Amino acid sequence: MAVNTAATKSDLSRSWRAIVQRYESPDMRRSMWQIANSVVPYLVLWVVAYKLMSISYWLTLPVCILAGGFLMRCFIIFHDCGHGSFFKSQRLNHFWGTVTGLLTFTPYYQWRHEHAIHHATSGDLDRRGVGDVWTMTVKEYQDASFFKKAIYSIFRNPFFMLIFGPLFMFVLMHRFATPRFGKRETFSVIFTDVVFAATLAVAAMTIGIIPWIMVMLPTLMVAGTTGIWMFFVQHQYEGTYWERHENWDYLTAALKGSSFYKLPKIIQWFSGNIGIHHIHHLSPKIPNYNLQACHDENELFQIEPVTFATSLKSLSFRFWDEDAHKMVWYDALWRRRAKTPQLTVGAD
Repeated sequence: MAVNTAATKSDLSRSWRAIVQRYESPDMRRSMWQIANSVVPYLVLWVVAYKLMSISYWLTLPVCILAGGFLMRCFIIFHDCGHGSFFKSQRLNHFWGTVTGLLTFTPYYQWRHEHAIHHATSGDLDRRGVGDVWTMTVKEYQDASFFKKAIYSIFRNPFFMLIFGPLFMFVLMHRFATPRFGKRETFSVIFTDVVFAATLAVAAMTIGIIPWIMVMLPTLMVAGTTGIWMFFVQHQYEGTYWERHENWDYLTAALKGSSFYKLPKIIQWFSGNIGIHHIHHLSPKIPNYNLQACHDENELFQIEPVTFATSLKSLSFRFWDEDAHKMVWYDALWRRRAKTPQLTVGAD
């Protein structure tokens, strides 16, 4: 019996939309409680870490690690506010998004705009470049200049990405406005920069710049490194999805191009359920505290999880191979060269 593919896709589209709508309503009490159990502990731990420096910096570091976990939760609140999913009131979303953005040195409106583009284009080879991880195809890399190949190889190196990446992104990259964005996005960058500069000035006049850095740096590194790693694994894993625009599909891009990163419960709590990324990409309007229920209660979303062990393979991925439809390392380039016929000069 013939199957009407168009009808099947239409039914599936209506099905998942009807499902996710049940989880899209934010709960004011849960949202405010999450602010209380994330922002407040972060600020308290920051002060404790500074106070412990007078005894021993070795006592400060463990507290900074814990503070980094709470800073990551602050970023998840910022993230949900950017999607308009944390409160029913957009004024509250914008207010708390701006506040938590200041805690993470991230301009709210510019990041919000870039991240919306990421959601609209994730997995689309013809619309890469905004809010995503720089990914070249095998052919693009082969045709690139030596300089571009070198920059790309450095960027994709795990050591650079996870050690220098957080500082590059949160301390440097977020200090500059994107010219093609609007006035509101530009103002959010300027406002964040002014507050950042004021924070440094207050620190210099009170506790001192060096002590501030000694607490802020490890805290930011824990939150930033963990966050960048999770974002990377959520889209750069074995079996992920990339297609040219004419073949790109939103539902497939969400369910196949965004992973279900199954994590230990404590890490899942600190990361605000963001590992349930396939559902988040289907519906960014679902607040983070509803993602687990949406996953558990609906068979449609029961996909093969990426575990910590299997996620480590992502460290070797460098390019998207359009012929093989998978992420590959440099050995794919070498194999391709080996298969290329060589012309023999002077042959008959």
